[in-house]
Amino acid sequence: MIAIGSDHGGFELKEHILEHLRGEGIEVKDFGVHSEESVDYPDCAKPVCEAVLGGECERGILVCGTGIGISIAANKFKGVRAALCGDVFSAKMAKEHNDANIICLGGRVTGRELAFMIVDTFLEAEFQGGRHAERIKKIHQIEK
Repeated sequence: MIAIGSDHGGFELKEHILEHLRGEGIEVKDFGVHSEESVDYPDCAKPVCEAVLGGECERGILVCGTGIGISIAANKFKGVRAALCGDVFSAKMAKEHNDANIICLGGRVTGRELAFMIVDTFLEAEFQGGRHAERIKKIHQIEK
């Protein structure tokens, strides 16, 4: 299952991504928001991060206006590797090389079709391990 959440700035794109993923038969848990009423992005990042870290969801998708604020908030959770991606190659590398478990997008800066390609690429990619695993271990050391 994939966790998804947004603030008000990412609401519209989140809704399109939800529809896209469900149309592909992918099980998604929507952690909100459910309108464009102003909310704080750290509050929106929290339940998605907790669902991924707790094993309820395999990966997560977070959306705010630019993707910047929500990615900063998500990366404060120990064990989260949230990657802000605005292109397909970065989404692929985020998973394959960095073992990202959450992808972040900007609802006000990323077009719908591009967002679909970014999300699909991220969800299809697998961590390559090897030399990249050693780098992830160093990240864990920093977190301690």
